Amino acid sequence: MFKEYNMNQLVLPLDLEVKLHKNDLAFHVHHLVESIPHEALEPFLRNEGCPAYHPRMMLKIILCAYTQSVFSGRKMEALLQDSLRMMWLAQGYEPSYRTINRFRVHPEVKELIRQCFVQFRCQLVQEKLIDQEAIFIDGTKIEANANKFTFVWKKSIENYHKSLIEKSNQLYDELIEKEIIPEIERENVEQLSSDELAQVVQKVEDVISEYDKEIEASSDAAERKTLRSERKFPKQVRKQVLNLLIRKQNYQRDFEIFGTRNSYSKTDPDATFMRMKDDYMKNGQLKAGYNLQVATEGQYTLAYSLFSNPTDTRTLIPFLDQIEQNYFELPKHIVADAGYGSEQNYDDILSNRKREALITYGMYQKEQKKKYKQNEFNPDNWQYDKENDTYTCPNQQRLVFKNHSVRTDKSGFTREFKLYECENCTGCPFRSSCTKAKEGTNRKLMVNEKWEQQKEYVRAKLSEEKTSSIYRQRKIDVEPVFGFLKANLRFNRFSVRGQKKVENEMGFALMAVNIRKFAVSR
Repeated sequence: MFKEYNMNQLVLPLDLEVKLHKNDLAFHVHHLVESIPHEALEPFLRNEGCPAYHPRMMLKIILCAYTQSVFSGRKMEALLQDSLRMMWLAQGYEPSYRTINRFRVHPEVKELIRQCFVQFRCQLVQEKLIDQEAIFIDGTKIEANANKFTFVWKKSIENYHKSLIEKSNQLYDELIEKEIIPEIERENVEQLSSDELAQVVQKVEDVISEYDKEIEASSDAAERKTLRSERKFPKQVRKQVLNLLIRKQNYQRDFEIFGTRNSYSKTDPDATFMRMKDDYMKNGQLKAGYNLQVATEGQYTLAYSLFSNPTDTRTLIPFLDQIEQNYFELPKHIVADAGYGSEQNYDDILSNRKREALITYGMYQKEQKKKYKQNEFNPDNWQYDKENDTYTCPNQQRLVFKNHSVRTDKSGFTREFKLYECENCTGCPFRSSCTKAKEGTNRKLMVNEKWEQQKEYVRAKLSEEKTSSIYRQRKIDVEPVFGFLKANLRFNRFSVRGQKKVENEMGFALMAVNIRKFAVSR
């Protein structure tokens, strides 16, 4: 005996919602997108043409697909035909993969994604899943959708450009010397600009045209032969100068794309070549990618941003600015690892934002070791006389203050140092262990008082029970998010190109991770 099975019988219910589990991901996606204010959808309104799919519906099906580790537009289109979740969220509509792909890279979608993060955080606060006491910041590299062999290096372009300047100046001087063209007005004596090279090309072409007219007008064979011989050099020079002009324009375009970066990819010019942790060949290979920065609490991503520079140090201040401007007010504690520890970052958080920085610095772990504390050649362990402003070295020689020094880094941040010099290092038995300076040169010591005060502040904060417990939570809060993203969701590489499009896709992926975690915790 078998249970009734008839393909020709109408089966109820027709509402697909009944088929979904009570805590299904589709319901969480639906409630999140429905919480977005209607004002955020107004930029999508059009009064002409065919009515568009509702942006809420499009946002729901893309978010739902990302929660299932589906990042391809064609696969999303296929899911709309056989997935109960997708069919219910789309309510019978079946947008094509072209429509899906156009929507997810639309510039206005960025605001919808931002609203998703804002509303999701409000939901977490409402259900008391986060306490808003601290945010945990960290970064990871995501590979760009670009060929790894399409690199352009700034240093190479600078060398090529320098060679081009020398060749163009040499050619120009040769043309002037042979009186082929008259001198032109130059903005810069050191190099010819693109406009000036274009003028040279035009003047050489004018000379060639004059030769052509003379050759055509002449009936004397010997004279025509002489004119052709004289025309030969200007024609060769025209080809060379034209080539230099094209190269000059290409190099200028390259410098505009570089900005402050040292490299870019021809496939995705917004991507920068950086070292990835998944180096299978173990040869330190560089790949085009983006530096993803996230701010988390309770293992939920509350804010994110993408940067082109591979190091985390210079991303902290602009990332905090974006959080305050687009997402939420910063909590009392800002927690990050030693990669973010710098004088500029500490100064910004403590002085400008009036928050507590629970961020270690590069030498923090090493300073805690017994070997470091007992090393008598370490300047941190030398005796300091505050009254006379002197240090005493292991050989009982005094290091006296000499002068102040100011250094400015690439970002324009200035650091002030005090320079100390030993009174006499001649015949010191510890010289080889104390300094690498040449014989006859005294040991010098540079001290940044502000940096030392900031390090003391960090050490004091991390020795307190409450703040140290918050800092210890960093590893179990922000690091798992990257594991959820790369290992569980299997999002390791972007499928779109360009900074703005990549930011949209990253938002979908991170929100998908949030929804999956939120659904499991219910």
